[in-house]
Amino acid sequence: MNIHEYQAKQILKEYGAPVSRGVPVLDAAEARRAVETLGGPVWVVKAQIHAGGRGKGKFKESDAGEKGGVRIAKSEDEAVAFVEQMLGKTLVTHQTGPSGKQVGRIYLEEGAAIARELYLSLLVDRETSRISFIASTEGGMDIEEVAAETPEKILTFSVDPATGIQPFHGRKVAFALGLEGQAMKQCVKLIDTLYRLFVEKDCSLVEINPLIVTESGDIKCLDCKMNFDSNALYRHPEIVELRDETEEDPKELEASKFDLNYIALDGEIGCMVNGAGLAMATMDIIKLYGSEPANFLDVGGGATKEKVTEAFKIITSDPQVKGILVNIFGGIMRCDVIAEGVIAAVKEVGLQVPLVVRLEGTNVELGKDIINKSGLDVIAADNLADAAQKIVKAVKGGA
Repeated sequence: MNIHEYQAKQILKEYGAPVSRGVPVLDAAEARRAVETLGGPVWVVKAQIHAGGRGKGKFKESDAGEKGGVRIAKSEDEAVAFVEQMLGKTLVTHQTGPSGKQVGRIYLEEGAAIARELYLSLLVDRETSRISFIASTEGGMDIEEVAAETPEKILTFSVDPATGIQPFHGRKVAFALGLEGQAMKQCVKLIDTLYRLFVEKDCSLVEINPLIVTESGDIKCLDCKMNFDSNALYRHPEIVELRDETEEDPKELEASKFDLNYIALDGEIGCMVNGAGLAMATMDIIKLYGSEPANFLDVGGGATKEKVTEAFKIITSDPQVKGILVNIFGGIMRCDVIAEGVIAAVKEVGLQVPLVVRLEGTNVELGKDIINKSGLDVIAADNLADAAQKIVKAVKGGA
């Protein structure tokens, strides 16, 4: 689960991390009051969307201006004007894709006198099963770009959970970032704070980019991205309250209500599969035979007829889908349950695109018999390769 920058900074503030004063704005009418609350003389106006690259992004609407999603205002009127220009407009960045994201929230923040920009993040290293730190002197840039061009400028290390965070970890980061004096002491404290936050809130990512050194020699978290482990949200109702459903794909949001593992993609063939591994293999073989998957969808091993019906409805709600491949290997999941779910869904929402069904495993003959007697225009397949070839051919204008 992702949250907005201003929400992440509120959590940082609660843990004692250094952040600038700021005020979220959800309505243009609030802009003047927010500007006056901060007092200036410099304001930073930041569009709040769940995507990076806001400063270099561009708005689709011409009346939103040409200065991107992060702007510096040097007067109250200018700050208010920027808020009014951005709020409700669609911002396109390298992470949003061409469709962009609508800006429903603005964060007004006091300006900062920046001497240096640094990079700092914490994430779960799945290779070591530990929390890892990444630090670099190249703040303000995408860390992937730094890794590709100047990997020697990146420090990476993991923390042994048996010992937890120690002062030497903070000093290690401070030395790597070239910090001295009070900034070094503040860095050591910040590293301890971030690790504690990461563990206590069940984070999967905390990225501060940039972490700045001000002209007065202090460090400050100027921007923050914070993600949480969705499997641990039951422990954090205060985090769940921060969820902004308008930032999520409507189909993914609907899928989550039925405990379906669904991720929207850019292709044209909708997939309904049981098991993550089989789902990935299905997507791979669709690409192998010349098309692209429109989604990842794992209905799980114990799906009910109702869940299968909802899964099918979610797939068909995607206007990009030109064909559907149902690929089920029945172990725990019975093929007859899948068949009943598919038939129920087709009767409810209709079938406007080719449908290929491949069933194998528990109650496979019963499942096939249910589909054959349904009267539906379904293309049967004997195996995965056969299924992929048939759906691609149907979509491309053959079968």
